[in-house]
Amino acid sequence: MNDYERVARIIRHLDENHAGRPDLGELAVLAGLSAHHFHRLFTRWAGVSPKDFLQCLTLVHARGQLRRGATVFDAALDAGLSSAGRLHDLCVTLEAATPGEIKAGGAGWRIEIGFAESPFGLCCAGIGPRGVCHLAFVEDVDRDSAVAPLAEAWPRANITWNDNPVRELVSRVFQSPCASLTKQPANFRAFVRGTEFQLRVWRALLCVPPGVVVSYGQLATAIGRPGASRAVGTAVGSNPLAFLIPCHRVIRETGVIGQYRWERERKRAMLGWEAALRNQMPRADAVA
Repeated sequence: MNDYERVARIIRHLDENHAGRPDLGELAVLAGLSAHHFHRLFTRWAGVSPKDFLQCLTLVHARGQLRRGATVFDAALDAGLSSAGRLHDLCVTLEAATPGEIKAGGAGWRIEIGFAESPFGLCCAGIGPRGVCHLAFVEDVDRDSAVAPLAEAWPRANITWNDNPVRELVSRVFQSPCASLTKQPANFRAFVRGTEFQLRVWRALLCVPPGVVVSYGQLATAIGRPGASRAVGTAVGSNPLAFLIPCHRVIRETGVIGQYRWERERKRAMLGWEAALRNQMPRADAVA
């Protein structure tokens, strides 16, 4: 069992037993570790203690983040960037496939696909001539199921398996909280196929800073479609690039985290991880 699987198990347990206020010892037993080892492992993974991390997952915290997030999100949109210069931020240049490229189905392209471990479990990614074109969380190394979405999107491409470039990509995408304190934001080229509406939603998502959440309504307003929350939700759920396009930062207006196409526990773990990191940021690095 890796660190993320232990964290996901803890999150599920807290969902079912939050009224009982489980203590550190109980959570350590559930993780199959001593209290000392569990605390040390968890702090290494999240950058903060289990208590502080779990505080970031509460409804009260989420509601407060929504209230504060609107201002930060608007500032990022106005600046035309994805909170550049902030700790653990990813600078993603998102290109869209033209109708001709979609019709060609990737003919003449070579796309490398592979598996790599991330802080949130096993990933499968695809890298083509125009950049990252696929990134998803998977449960195992079943090549047939992993390659299916990529082969469906680009049926005429030459898809080859090569874990090495994917491992390098994933290590840059998922910088650990400690590493993020010293490294500059990573830059990525991403290439996707989608409708004009989906692209507007995905580009707006790139302006949501790490450690901040927005609602579907706020996102709809940001793209000039304030009455289209449901359509925005559908576009968010169709995101082809997990984490790179941060659809995990969108929650309901009530503060409830909601579902996630790559499992609800994973979404909550990512939000807690980012919020914990943001709480450690110097005030001078925050958006006014």
